[in-house]
Amino acid sequence: MRRLFFLLLLSCTMPVWADSLDQLYKVAGWPEQRAHFTDALDAAQQRYQNSLPPAVFQALVNNSNQRFEPKAVDARAEAQLRTNLSNPAPALAFFQSPLGRKIVAAELLATRRDQLAKNAKGLPRIQASDTRLLIIGHLAKALPAREAGAEVSLAIAGVAADSLSQMIPGLLGGGQAQGVLDGQRTRLMEQIGNDLNNTLLYVYRDLSDPELEEFASFAESAEGQAYYKAALAAIRAGLAVGQNSADLK
Repeated sequence: MRRLFFLLLLSCTMPVWADSLDQLYKVAGWPEQRAHFTDALDAAQQRYQNSLPPAVFQALVNNSNQRFEPKAVDARAEAQLRTNLSNPAPALAFFQSPLGRKIVAAELLATRRDQLAKNAKGLPRIQASDTRLLIIGHLAKALPAREAGAEVSLAIAGVAADSLSQMIPGLLGGGQAQGVLDGQRTRLMEQIGNDLNNTLLYVYRDLSDPELEEFASFAESAEGQAYYKAALAAIRAGLAVGQNSADLK
């Protein structure tokens, strides 16, 4: 009887959690961030247009459009988030709060096409008090910003190499390609980490010190860490860096 009751309870709560996760995916700005990634990808494609032979450029466009088809990216990312985040309720409550919405708005502004173009040569240096720098240091350790930034950079930079590999099979052996990818990922994480505090100061510049401290407290909490760990896995799944295009069909 207890086992039957447990199964009945589980069948009742799972749809609620599923709905909560779908809400979380939207409230935390995932669809908009994916759209911003698509804008950045389009810009990268255009940069390659004048430097690649037409056939190679067309292969690049076709391959990247297939690999990063918006619905497929969202589906892979949300499925991974669902797999890794057993209870989305705490993160949903945080991002539905006024502070959570303010954080999401700041993150979406920072990755908008016009803002990326404006800051293409680097972010301005932000002056901050010792208190604010201390809070930012905690936030930098709690957020997987280095790892996520590296995945996004690799996804955009890798479209040409992936297309060349498709046109010239065996250009890089599997082990060699993975070694190159891992090396690039490590270098990117180091580069992002070198200026991470200033980046966070800039992105969250409109948050007050108490708001920033509340954000850091959530990010450092068990619930926050569970969300951000799942979020990083979702980013990796959505962008599928280093995966064979045929496996994504």
